[in-house]
Amino acid sequence: MEDRDWLIMQALYAEKNITKTAQSLYMSQPALTSRLQHIEREFGVKLVHRSTKGIQFTAEGEYLVTSSSDIVNRFNLIKEEIKNLSQQNAGTLEIAASNYLTMYTLPQLLKRFKTEYPNAKFKVTTDWTKNIFSLIYNQKAHVGFVSVDYGGCKDMHLLYEEPICIASTTPFDFKDLPNLPRIEYKSDYLLKSQLDKWWRENFEQPPTISMMVDKLANCKEMVKFGLGYAILPLRILHDIPNIHRLNLKNKENQPITRKTWMICNESSMELPLVNLFVDFVKASHL
Repeated sequence: MEDRDWLIMQALYAEKNITKTAQSLYMSQPALTSRLQHIEREFGVKLVHRSTKGIQFTAEGEYLVTSSSDIVNRFNLIKEEIKNLSQQNAGTLEIAASNYLTMYTLPQLLKRFKTEYPNAKFKVTTDWTKNIFSLIYNQKAHVGFVSVDYGGCKDMHLLYEEPICIASTTPFDFKDLPNLPRIEYKSDYLLKSQLDKWWRENFEQPPTISMMVDKLANCKEMVKFGLGYAILPLRILHDIPNIHRLNLKNKENQPITRKTWMICNESSMELPLVNLFVDFVKASHL
């Protein structure tokens, strides 16, 4: 049955007359008769009997009328609830973010947004930057946070840029780095290529990799306990006391930095809650 069929059943039960029912619903009499016949075929029963005195409902017809009241009321309630949700900025934000941002930036950001918009919910996926671009492109996430620009995304907003530095809990001499124990971590291919290029520009021999860990956060912990040096973004080092660091620079003596962008697609921006979140992030000082 279509939504209007429930209204037809209610009006017909109230009027007990085809002509009056058609007039009340602004329908032609043949159109109303056609819809009534369609409903009867759909349920496979006779719903009404016609006579010179008007319409009489069968037991099946009366049951359908009773059900129609419940369904119409429920449908109106759903429409009202949806309207309220829109006014309350409610819904679920699907967010994809890198491990780094998920650990050090995203929780505080989502907490502030939730405080201001308590009806918002979050579904967060943590993945590599290259995969996040795919999630956004395929509309499997509303908003993404990435640290490498893999291209192909028109809507990118630079959130912040931070230095990349050599970090160690013990003093070090730059020229001695190839012989010192280095802690390495898995990172996006483009970012790793950038750091490898920097190394080749400054040293003729490869680094001495003493440890390979899966995440940047684990690498930081190894550095924190004095197990070697690592090349890390500055923001991650804020809670390590007495850390020794040296910011990386390229051949042109320009700082080598790690950028963080917010990305999304045009379709997602049509959702009010996504629009609200994007504007909120842009206005935040991360």
